[in-house]
Amino acid sequence: MDKRHALTPEALTMMDTIARTGSFAAAARELGKVPSALTYNVRQLEEALDVLLFDRRSRQAELTAAGRELLQEGRRLLQELDAVAHRVRRVATGWESELTIVFDDAVARPALFDLMEAFYTAAEGKAPPTRLRFMTGVLSGTWEALVSGQADLAIGVSSHPPSSSTYSEPLGELELIFCVAPHHPLAKEAEPLQADVIVKHRIITVADTARTLPARTVGVVPGQDVLALPSMAAKLEGLIRGLGCGALPVSMVERHIEAGRLVHKATFEGRRAGPMHFAWRNSGQQPGLALAWWLQQLRSPATQHALLERHEGLR
Repeated sequence: MDKRHALTPEALTMMDTIARTGSFAAAARELGKVPSALTYNVRQLEEALDVLLFDRRSRQAELTAAGRELLQEGRRLLQELDAVAHRVRRVATGWESELTIVFDDAVARPALFDLMEAFYTAAEGKAPPTRLRFMTGVLSGTWEALVSGQADLAIGVSSHPPSSSTYSEPLGELELIFCVAPHHPLAKEAEPLQADVIVKHRIITVADTARTLPARTVGVVPGQDVLALPSMAAKLEGLIRGLGCGALPVSMVERHIEAGRLVHKATFEGRRAGPMHFAWRNSGQQPGLALAWWLQQLRSPATQHALLERHEGLR
């Protein structure tokens, strides 16, 4: 018998029953079989795997090391099979099997995790069968993940959609302010800082994650030295250390300004703020229950405010 054909749910259940009851006779009674049939089935399984599963020297059903390993893995597989069957039944009710969400790095993580917690009790207090998968994007890279099919929902996209295959709705306005460390040379310069002054100093940016769409840069003066970092958190750290200058969302830096770790400097650009959106792919069909749940939450003014303002916890 082939190994794959031997490792059936029935065979794994038989191993579990023998180990739990402690004898072939007791297991046979529970499974509704005669002991000789159970013994034959165990020998078939041992031959297929080419191992001994039970110690023949013992009067009891004592497992060998190989038998214990099979029992442990078999129980795990049986649990997974039950979970798959349960998930399939639930997916048949309209829940997607998986939902991938890309969020811009400017989105506040605490608010995002609040939504995750709420989602896992969305279906009558029970976790929906939909697996959630999250990705981080920056600038055009957030759009790219959506329009390329890598993600089903994008949170925190800016500008206009690059494709007619997506829907988008407003999330709110994100305001950025220009900051430097107190010991940075620009901290002592007169305001508003002009382009010819800023260009003399390194600017810290977060690199656009786009690979196929045109990458964007924001706030860089032509000819300026650039330090590109992979995340907003890394940019904040770089600003506090005085590695350069740059702009970050107000709620991300205001407590650092209050604590004296950063200095807010007005610039020639004036107030910098831009609209943010959430977007999803146009599949031509009604959204599944998981996507519909997230869209409903994202339309809440309280949720929108939290996603753009609750940046506490960084550094």
